[in-house]
Amino acid sequence: MLNHYTPSLDPIFHALADGARRHMLSRLTQGPAPVSELAAPLPMSLPAVLQHLKVLEQAGLVQSRKQGRVRLCEACPEPLSAAAEWIADRRAFWDSALDRLDRFLDETPKEQDP
Repeated sequence: MLNHYTPSLDPIFHALADGARRHMLSRLTQGPAPVSELAAPLPMSLPAVLQHLKVLEQAGLVQSRKQGRVRLCEACPEPLSAAAEWIADRRAFWDSALDRLDRFLDETPKEQDP
């Protein structure tokens, strides 16, 4: 039986639920970036971008550090592997259930039209 509630994943899925945060995280998979670069393509204020980054940091998906006058952000992929494992477990469960349903339907005699 699958464990349906994993509270440690809540902040990760919350962080990934927003398109702006996914966009920032996607950019950070290419390497570290300053906040200004992450903010540039987004149609929001810098304080809003900082709020989104805070959510990503609280989820453990991003870490930032001051480098001179610039705040540099980088992705932390480890929490994503926990989320990917959770999703893979559910996929395996449903693949198995659907395979069983398919076999059942193949083995069930079909009704003939009169």
